[in-house]
Amino acid sequence: MSTMKYPAFTMPESNARPMSERCDSNLTRLLAADEFVVTGELGPPKGHDAEEVRKKARMLLGSVDAANVTDNQAAVVRMSSIAAGLIMMNEGVEPIIQMTCRDRNRLAMQADLLGAYALGIRNLLCLSGDHQSHGNHPGAKNVHDLDSMQFLRMVSDMREEGKFQCGEEISGGGLQLLVGGAANPFADPAEWRPYRLAKKGIAGADFVQTQLVYDMECFREYMKRVVDMGVAEQVKIIVGVGPLKSAGMAKFMRDRIPGMTVPDATIERMAGAVAGIDTEKKAERSAAWKAEGIKICIEQIQEMREIEGIAGVHIMAIEWEEAVKPIAEAAGLLPRPIMEV
Repeated sequence: MSTMKYPAFTMPESNARPMSERCDSNLTRLLAADEFVVTGELGPPKGHDAEEVRKKARMLLGSVDAANVTDNQAAVVRMSSIAAGLIMMNEGVEPIIQMTCRDRNRLAMQADLLGAYALGIRNLLCLSGDHQSHGNHPGAKNVHDLDSMQFLRMVSDMREEGKFQCGEEISGGGLQLLVGGAANPFADPAEWRPYRLAKKGIAGADFVQTQLVYDMECFREYMKRVVDMGVAEQVKIIVGVGPLKSAGMAKFMRDRIPGMTVPDATIERMAGAVAGIDTEKKAERSAAWKAEGIKICIEQIQEMREIEGIAGVHIMAIEWEEAVKPIAEAAGLLPRPIMEV
């Protein structure tokens, strides 16, 4: 990060109720009790087979406090996050449904939130959404009626004031949702990312989940500024971690993913994991890479538990849900606590 001087900033005092009073989800209770939380991620299928969701949910059961259900991730059509979230709940895994600004205007957002709440879903992650040109319907029109900041504010007001965005009363009262957003500590301009995080807190975010973090040195500096600004006192920060599957994956993330920082030392370590293994032995090389990727992830989690201001980790084992339990177990995160209502 830069050595520039930053504008003075102090997080304004929040008018929100105490965390424990905002929502009755297990994730809310754990965050309110300052437990180090663990969240995971479940990608719904590109089809309608509920058993695919059940299978993934069973892999996460007992290893996470709640799991994100992605919303047409990478702008690819998948099963509804709300429907998949309900299936997860029936398997005993608490969902955090994602909802993007890309696919809905404010009417559809609020209608879907009413439906999700009626089904018992209590955790929400408000996102902009990946650009549709990267997905399987590149000709689709995005919506972006609201941006992610406005989305956060709308949902926060639906909870605290019991009103729709237009000002009309919600029949039955406000939606007692735990409201979250996303944060990328390293996206350009990196020097200003703590201020964007602060804006999300002011807009109403109870928590944020960060994008994947591999550069621990830069992340420590980011967190120091976030803590110094008072942001971590109001917004629970859950840090994204994930096991690398190969040296090639690490290089791709470093070179091709905007806002992603992967240190050269990490890439060299992944490359060294297959030293001496014949290139023709693909299965052995893959196993060695995956084992090293899991080891690096475990070490990062242990290091993050010592950083001030971090409320937990978000384990993103993309299409590799079976890796979550061994990571959580080896990092000393199991068994997960259950907070009684």
